[in-house]
Amino acid sequence: MQRSAPRLTRILAAAAVPVMLVVAGCSSDSGSGGGDGAGEAGGAKATASATASATPSPTPTVEPAKFAKLPTACKAIAAKTTASLVPKAKNENGTAAASTDLSHRSGCSWNGLDDKGVKGSQYRWLDVSFYRYDSEVSLGSGQARAQENFTKELGKIQATAGAKTLSTAPVAGVGDEAKIVTYTVNKTGEDFPYASVVARSGNVLVLLSYNGAGYAGAPVPRAKTIVEGATKAAKEAVASVAAANK
Repeated sequence: MQRSAPRLTRILAAAAVPVMLVVAGCSSDSGSGGGDGAGEAGGAKATASATASATPSPTPTVEPAKFAKLPTACKAIAAKTTASLVPKAKNENGTAAASTDLSHRSGCSWNGLDDKGVKGSQYRWLDVSFYRYDSEVSLGSGQARAQENFTKELGKIQATAGAKTLSTAPVAGVGDEAKIVTYTVNKTGEDFPYASVVARSGNVLVLLSYNGAGYAGAPVPRAKTIVEGATKAAKEAVASVAAANK
Protein backbone atom coordinates (compact mmCIF):
# COMPACT_ATOMS: atom_id res chain seq x y z
CA MET A 1 0.00 0.00 0.00
CA GLN A 2 2.85 2.40 0.68
CA ARG A 3 4.24 1.76 -2.78
CA SER A 4 0.91 2.24 -4.51
CA ALA A 5 0.28 5.71 -3.06
CA PRO A 6 3.20 7.44 -4.80
CA ARG A 7 2.40 5.61 -7.98
CA LEU A 8 -1.17 6.81 -7.80
CA THR A 9 0.05 10.32 -7.29
CA ARG A 10 2.25 10.09 -10.42
CA ILE A 11 -0.66 8.73 -12.49
CA LEU A 12 -2.95 11.56 -11.39
CA ALA A 13 -0.26 14.13 -12.13
CA ALA A 14 0.33 12.69 -15.60
CA ALA A 15 -3.39 12.64 -16.29
CA ALA A 16 -3.68 16.33 -15.41
CA VAL A 17 -1.09 17.47 -18.05
CA PRO A 18 -3.23 16.85 -21.16
CA VAL A 19 -6.10 18.81 -19.56
CA MET A 20 -3.87 21.89 -19.09
CA LEU A 21 -2.56 21.57 -22.59
CA VAL A 22 -6.07 21.36 -23.99
CA VAL A 23 -7.11 24.49 -22.08
CA ALA A 24 -3.99 26.32 -23.21
CA GLY A 25 -4.63 25.18 -26.76
CA CYS A 26 -8.20 26.51 -26.69
CA SER A 27 -6.98 29.78 -25.28
CA SER A 28 -4.38 30.03 -28.03
CA ASP A 29 -6.92 29.18 -30.74
CA SER A 30 -9.30 31.77 -29.36
CA GLY A 31 -6.58 34.42 -29.49
CA SER A 32 -5.59 33.37 -32.97
CA GLY A 33 -9.22 33.56 -34.09
CA GLY A 34 -9.49 37.11 -32.72
CA GLY A 35 -6.29 38.09 -34.56
CA ASP A 36 -7.65 36.83 -37.91
CA GLY A 37 -10.83 38.91 -37.46
CA ALA A 38 -8.81 42.07 -36.85
CA GLY A 39 -6.67 41.28 -39.88
CA GLU A 40 -9.73 40.87 -42.06
CA ALA A 41 -11.16 44.19 -40.84
CA GLY A 42 -7.85 45.94 -41.47
CA GLY A 43 -7.63 44.39 -44.91
CA ALA A 44 -11.13 45.56 -45.74
CA LYS A 45 -10.26 49.11 -44.69
CA ALA A 46 -7.07 49.04 -46.75
CA THR A 47 -8.98 47.77 -49.79
CA ALA A 48 -11.64 50.47 -49.41
CA SER A 49 -8.94 53.11 -49.04
CA ALA A 50 -7.08 51.83 -52.11
CA THR A 51 -10.33 51.78 -54.10
CA ALA A 52 -11.14 55.35 -53.06
CA SER A 53 -7.68 56.60 -53.95
CA ALA A 54 -7.77 54.74 -57.25
CA THR A 55 -11.07 56.41 -58.26
CA PRO A 56 -10.16 59.33 -60.59
CA SER A 57 -11.33 62.86 -59.56
CA PRO A 58 -13.78 64.51 -61.92
CA THR A 59 -12.03 66.32 -64.80
CA PRO A 60 -12.68 70.10 -64.61
CA THR A 61 -14.92 71.29 -67.42
CA VAL A 62 -15.73 74.65 -68.97
CA GLU A 63 -18.51 75.84 -71.28
CA PRO A 64 -17.44 75.39 -74.92
CA ALA A 65 -16.75 78.52 -76.94
CA LYS A 66 -19.63 79.41 -79.25
CA PHE A 67 -17.61 80.52 -82.28
CA ALA A 68 -14.44 78.94 -83.69
CA LYS A 69 -13.76 81.45 -86.48
CA LEU A 70 -13.63 85.17 -87.19
CA PRO A 71 -14.94 86.76 -90.36
CA THR A 72 -12.63 88.43 -92.87
CA ALA A 73 -12.62 91.89 -91.31
CA CYS A 74 -12.56 93.91 -94.55
CA LYS A 75 -15.60 91.96 -95.82
CA ALA A 76 -17.53 92.00 -92.56
CA ILE A 77 -19.36 95.22 -93.53
CA ALA A 78 -21.11 95.39 -96.90
CA ALA A 79 -19.31 97.38 -99.59
CA LYS A 80 -22.34 99.60 -100.18
CA THR A 81 -22.41 100.43 -96.46
CA THR A 82 -18.74 101.41 -96.29
CA ALA A 83 -19.14 103.43 -99.53
CA SER A 84 -22.02 105.43 -98.03
CA LEU A 85 -20.28 105.97 -94.69
CA VAL A 86 -16.86 106.82 -96.17
CA PRO A 87 -17.29 108.52 -99.55
CA LYS A 88 -14.11 108.76 -101.60
CA ALA A 89 -12.29 106.21 -99.42
CA LYS A 90 -8.59 105.92 -100.19
CA ASN A 91 -9.07 102.16 -100.38
CA GLU A 92 -12.66 101.19 -100.97
CA ASN A 93 -11.85 97.58 -100.04
CA GLY A 94 -10.51 98.69 -96.66
CA THR A 95 -7.07 98.43 -95.11
CA ALA A 96 -6.54 95.30 -93.02
CA ALA A 97 -4.99 95.70 -89.59
CA ALA A 98 -1.75 93.85 -88.89
CA SER A 99 -2.27 90.62 -86.95
CA THR A 100 -0.11 87.61 -86.16
CA ASP A 101 -3.16 85.44 -85.41
CA LEU A 102 -6.18 86.10 -87.60
CA SER A 103 -8.15 83.35 -85.87
CA HIS A 104 -8.20 85.46 -82.70
CA ARG A 105 -7.63 89.09 -83.78
CA SER A 106 -8.47 90.95 -86.98
CA GLY A 107 -9.48 94.42 -88.09
CA CYS A 108 -10.05 96.75 -91.02
CA SER A 109 -10.40 100.50 -91.59
CA TRP A 110 -11.63 102.93 -94.24
CA ASN A 111 -10.92 106.66 -94.45
CA GLY A 112 -11.41 109.32 -97.08
CA LEU A 113 -11.86 113.01 -97.83
CA ASP A 114 -14.80 114.01 -100.00
CA ASP A 115 -13.74 117.33 -101.53
CA LYS A 116 -16.75 119.48 -102.40
CA GLY A 117 -14.77 122.42 -103.75
CA VAL A 118 -15.95 125.81 -102.47
CA LYS A 119 -18.39 124.01 -100.17
CA GLY A 120 -15.48 122.50 -98.27
CA SER A 121 -14.63 118.89 -97.63
CA GLN A 122 -16.05 116.10 -95.54
CA TYR A 123 -13.69 113.64 -93.85
CA ARG A 124 -14.81 110.23 -92.56
CA TRP A 125 -13.13 107.38 -90.73
CA LEU A 126 -14.55 103.91 -90.03
CA ASP A 127 -12.79 101.00 -88.38
CA VAL A 128 -13.80 97.64 -87.00
CA SER A 129 -11.92 95.09 -84.87
CA PHE A 130 -12.75 91.51 -83.90
CA TYR A 131 -11.43 89.56 -80.89
CA ARG A 132 -12.21 85.89 -80.30
CA TYR A 133 -11.68 84.16 -76.95
CA ASP A 134 -11.28 80.40 -76.47
CA SER A 135 -12.65 78.47 -73.50
CA GLU A 136 -9.88 77.36 -71.15
CA VAL A 137 -10.21 75.66 -67.77
CA SER A 138 -7.61 77.94 -66.22
CA LEU A 139 -9.13 81.14 -67.67
CA GLY A 140 -12.84 80.41 -67.95
CA SER A 141 -15.28 80.12 -70.82
CA GLY A 142 -14.81 82.10 -74.01
CA GLN A 143 -18.15 83.82 -73.40
CA ALA A 144 -17.14 84.93 -69.90
CA ARG A 145 -13.76 86.16 -71.12
CA ALA A 146 -15.38 88.16 -73.92
CA GLN A 147 -17.84 89.64 -71.45
CA GLU A 148 -15.00 90.64 -69.12
CA ASN A 149 -13.16 92.37 -71.96
CA PHE A 150 -16.40 94.01 -73.09
CA THR A 151 -16.40 95.89 -69.78
CA LYS A 152 -12.70 96.74 -70.05
CA GLU A 153 -12.94 98.08 -73.62
CA LEU A 154 -16.03 100.10 -72.79
CA GLY A 155 -14.15 101.66 -69.89
CA LYS A 156 -11.22 102.60 -72.14
CA ILE A 157 -13.50 104.43 -74.57
CA GLN A 158 -15.29 106.22 -71.75
CA ALA A 159 -11.88 107.42 -70.53
CA THR A 160 -10.90 108.97 -73.90
CA ALA A 161 -8.69 111.99 -73.28
CA GLY A 162 -10.22 115.29 -74.35
CA ALA A 163 -13.68 113.82 -74.94
CA LYS A 164 -16.53 116.30 -74.61
CA THR A 165 -20.26 115.66 -74.15
CA LEU A 166 -19.59 111.97 -73.64
CA SER A 167 -22.58 109.67 -73.16
CA THR A 168 -23.18 105.91 -73.17
CA ALA A 169 -26.33 104.05 -74.20
CA PRO A 170 -27.32 100.43 -74.90
CA VAL A 171 -27.83 99.31 -78.49
CA ALA A 172 -30.75 96.96 -79.07
CA GLY A 173 -30.57 94.08 -81.53
CA VAL A 174 -26.78 93.92 -81.80
CA GLY A 175 -25.31 90.62 -80.55
CA ASP A 176 -25.79 89.44 -76.98
CA GLU A 177 -25.00 92.90 -75.63
CA ALA A 178 -23.87 96.20 -77.11
CA LYS A 179 -23.31 99.78 -76.04
CA ILE A 180 -22.54 102.93 -77.99
CA VAL A 181 -20.41 105.77 -76.66
CA THR A 182 -20.78 109.18 -78.29
CA TYR A 183 -18.48 112.14 -77.75
CA THR A 184 -16.65 114.96 -79.51
CA VAL A 185 -12.90 115.50 -79.75
CA ASN A 186 -11.21 118.58 -81.15
CA LYS A 187 -8.35 117.70 -83.51
CA THR A 188 -6.48 119.86 -86.03
CA GLY A 189 -8.70 122.75 -85.03
CA GLU A 190 -11.91 120.91 -85.95
CA ASP A 191 -14.55 119.10 -83.90
CA PHE A 192 -14.81 115.39 -84.65
CA PRO A 193 -18.05 113.73 -83.49
CA TYR A 194 -17.41 110.07 -82.59
CA ALA A 195 -19.65 107.03 -82.18
CA SER A 196 -17.93 103.92 -80.81
CA VAL A 197 -19.78 100.63 -80.45
CA VAL A 198 -18.67 97.79 -78.19
CA ALA A 199 -20.60 94.60 -78.92
CA ARG A 200 -20.36 90.96 -77.85
CA SER A 201 -21.67 87.92 -79.65
CA GLY A 202 -20.91 84.73 -77.75
CA ASN A 203 -17.14 84.56 -77.31
CA VAL A 204 -16.40 87.29 -79.87
CA LEU A 205 -15.95 90.97 -79.10
CA VAL A 206 -16.57 93.56 -81.84
CA LEU A 207 -15.26 97.12 -81.56
CA LEU A 208 -16.40 99.66 -84.13
CA SER A 209 -15.68 103.37 -84.37
CA TYR A 210 -17.04 105.95 -86.80
CA ASN A 211 -16.15 109.64 -86.84
CA GLY A 212 -15.79 112.60 -89.17
CA ALA A 213 -15.21 116.32 -89.57
CA GLY A 214 -15.96 119.19 -91.92
CA TYR A 215 -13.02 121.12 -93.43
CA ALA A 216 -12.67 124.45 -95.25
CA GLY A 217 -16.03 125.77 -94.16
CA ALA A 218 -17.96 122.50 -94.48
CA PRO A 219 -20.39 121.85 -91.61
CA VAL A 220 -19.53 119.50 -88.74
CA PRO A 221 -21.24 116.12 -89.30
CA ARG A 222 -24.44 115.77 -87.29
CA ALA A 223 -24.06 113.54 -84.25
CA LYS A 224 -27.23 111.69 -85.23
CA THR A 225 -25.77 110.85 -88.65
CA ILE A 226 -22.60 109.49 -87.07
CA VAL A 227 -24.57 107.40 -84.54
CA GLU A 228 -26.85 105.92 -87.20
CA GLY A 229 -23.89 105.06 -89.43
CA ALA A 230 -21.99 103.40 -86.59
CA THR A 231 -25.04 101.40 -85.51
CA LYS A 232 -25.73 100.11 -89.03
CA ALA A 233 -22.11 99.07 -89.56
CA ALA A 234 -21.94 97.40 -86.11
CA LYS A 235 -25.05 95.31 -86.85
CA GLU A 236 -23.48 94.05 -90.08
CA ALA A 237 -20.15 93.33 -88.41
CA VAL A 238 -21.74 91.32 -85.60
CA ALA A 239 -23.94 89.40 -88.03
CA SER A 240 -20.84 88.46 -90.04
CA VAL A 241 -19.48 86.53 -87.03
CA ALA A 242 -22.37 84.06 -87.08
CA ALA A 243 -22.22 83.86 -90.87
CA ALA A 244 -18.52 82.95 -90.77
CA ASN A 245 -19.27 80.01 -88.46
CA LYS A 246 -22.11 78.38 -90.41
